[in-house]
Amino acid sequence: MHSEFRQFLDSLEPKFQALVAMTPTKFAALPTGMPERGIYLFSEGPTHLYVGRTNRIRKRLAGHCRPSSTHFSATFAFRLARHETGMVKATYTQAGSRAELVTHPAFGPAFGRAKARVANMDLRFVEETDPVRQALLEIYVAIALGTPHNDFENH
Repeated sequence: MHSEFRQFLDSLEPKFQALVAMTPTKFAALPTGMPERGIYLFSEGPTHLYVGRTNRIRKRLAGHCRPSSTHFSATFAFRLARHETGMVKATYTQAGSRAELVTHPAFGPAFGRAKARVANMDLRFVEETDPVRQALLEIYVAIALGTPHNDFENH
């Protein structure tokens, strides 16, 4: 294995441990001194559901949690609504598109419920400013915790 890549990998475990050791918070109670860039984790009790990465944690969490967020920013809630409704197949045409789904009589309300659910989930986060470590840490956390709503599928 390339030595530089090995160094990146070796740096992941301490960040992972810091993330899971963090006392969870809620979106409505985010601390003022939180990091700007890093990894965030959504959980319900002991069940870890979704991990993401961003260069603006507070703003990204708001995108996931605000009732007014669209399918562009509330992507985790969108996944939850897909799961709830069984409308899981992605399409790249107008019929069945993400924009159309949010107006669907079953999907639209499910998306609203999912955003409320996400806003009430436990949140953890850890700072990671290096973009390569940030990407690797997101994958590492998703694999280590078995988060069911991360698939890393290309679209």
